Amino acid sequence: MIPPSSSATVASSLKWFGWTDRGRVRANNEDSFLGLQFDAREVHRLGKLGEAPQSSHDFAFAVCDGMGGAKAGEYASRIAVEKITTLLPRSFHQAAAGLGPGFADVLTELYTQVHKALAYLGNSYDECHGMETTMSLGWFTPGWMYFGHVGDSRIYYLSAREGTLKQLSHDDTYVGWLFRTGQINEREARTHPRRNVLQKSLGGSNQFVDPQVGAVGCEPGDVFLICSDGLTDGLYDHHITDLLRAPASETANPAQRLVEDSVASSGRDNTTALVIQVF
Repeated sequence: MIPPSSSATVASSLKWFGWTDRGRVRANNEDSFLGLQFDAREVHRLGKLGEAPQSSHDFAFAVCDGMGGAKAGEYASRIAVEKITTLLPRSFHQAAAGLGPGFADVLTELYTQVHKALAYLGNSYDECHGMETTMSLGWFTPGWMYFGHVGDSRIYYLSAREGTLKQLSHDDTYVGWLFRTGQINEREARTHPRRNVLQKSLGGSNQFVDPQVGAVGCEPGDVFLICSDGLTDGLYDHHITDLLRAPASETANPAQRLVEDSVASSGRDNTTALVIQVF
């Protein structure tokens, strides 16, 4: 958990930007992304671009990268984001009644329910057999961003105070572990032959779910990026940092710019980005 600075001002509004592209190789797009605004009474799906105050609503943003034969990957990622729209807002109702569990419990239960739904469908229908998905999610409340993660999609945090880009999520791959433990560098990780071999995902033959969960204190000027691995296949972290730092006048939709630059550089995979700015 990363707390806000003791002198931090609780942020009051968010801006968000989303974009996805199937890339230059894949025939279909197995990525899905979600923006959600909710309170104790109603839930609203958000468009690709927007801004809103946080005074009376919570917000959730997620990227899912599906896998499976035929169109099972598409189904898996879409089912996952739809489950978020029904399961996560329940926590707002519980909190309003004074019954809310901790964020880690809420997110762990959310991931468990998505996993169970995908596993059930995969075992029940031939066209869904083997369906799996990653899921990286940020849940924004005033002053905090709670996150959950399974797979090799990523959640990044660009701190306004420190000015540095930090990867909050851990890639659930052997190569990700090698990189985190300092045994290989970023360039070696990007070219490793096993870089896309997942050790953990939702659905499929995985028996248990153990999502990574955490929290970050938000300050005005902070920027968060949630993306599929297609984006990081085409962009190094320093390129991502430069694009996220670009003035708004130069980048009307930073998510679109990130995706387009990544596809131009690689384009071997579906590529999705969600950029959330705190102000």
